Amino acid sequence: MGIRKIMEKKYHYLFGPVPSRRFGRSLGVDLTPYKTCSLDCIFCQLGRTTEKTVERKEYVPTDIVLSELKEWLNKDGEADYITLSGSGEPTLHSRFGEVIEFIRSNSKIPAVLLSNGTMLNLPEVRDAANCANIVKCSLSAWDQASYEWVNRPHPQLRFDHLIKGQKDFRAQFKGQLWMEVFLIAGTNSTPTNVRKIADLAKEIGPDRIHLNTAVRPPSEDYATALSEKRMEALTDLFHPCAEIIAEFQAKHSNHVRANQETILSMLQRRPCTADQIADVFDMHLNEVSKYLGKLIRTGKIRSELKKRAVYYLAVSKKEKDKAFTSA
Repeated sequence: MGIRKIMEKKYHYLFGPVPSRRFGRSLGVDLTPYKTCSLDCIFCQLGRTTEKTVERKEYVPTDIVLSELKEWLNKDGEADYITLSGSGEPTLHSRFGEVIEFIRSNSKIPAVLLSNGTMLNLPEVRDAANCANIVKCSLSAWDQASYEWVNRPHPQLRFDHLIKGQKDFRAQFKGQLWMEVFLIAGTNSTPTNVRKIADLAKEIGPDRIHLNTAVRPPSEDYATALSEKRMEALTDLFHPCAEIIAEFQAKHSNHVRANQETILSMLQRRPCTADQIADVFDMHLNEVSKYLGKLIRTGKIRSELKKRAVYYLAVSKKEKDKAFTSA
């Protein structure tokens, strides 16, 4: 059977709804071009940052985003959450608050801001984020040096400003503040270092803390995942006690299984990059990375670096047999 597109692309700035462990079926709203971000995290599932910036401007036209949201709410309108996320840091968009306000005014679906927290030191960003039902920020370091190792921030960003911005936001935000702590083996995952992160998280005071690790293909090969057992041993260091959100086991919903099988079918014919898969199936890179992660964890595909690009290819029967006999 030949490769076909699994859906007609209807929107420029909306994607999904995609399955999410935290947010169920989540409609994504993408407010920045790929990959415009204030950080270049070693674990990012979307690859390396191509436009590292702290400039806030209207990266994509707000009126078109709102028009697409209006159309989606009228025609489809079924999701557990609507999330501002996607190809970069959404708070870099100078009018992201208007998008949140539109969702709150025109829908009963909770509005979620998925942010790295770097812009929360700005009062105007805190005020705009204050409109969301849920804000998820990030903390995976404990000082400037570790911030630069793990998150590789824009040169103008300081770790102490990151912490102060999140504290100031917590003080004014009446919604749910969630925090993601991304742990990488051999980088920020020793109990001593995790305890330092946990102490800072306690000072900020999030309602929920989520531990994550590199179960999806990261931007750097050396960003390796912690085991589920090691993650579990670290949860009690946090207050409130952290939850593990890394998807160590593949999900089995019909939607996920269908897309995995379609992508696997293509990779059995030829190796592809994540960008190529996204182009063929009109998927967002966030969505593609979910399925690639599941296929890798189940041993159906592997990654290979070729000409400075990461390609994904199906694991052959010979490779599977070799892995079985050497286990």
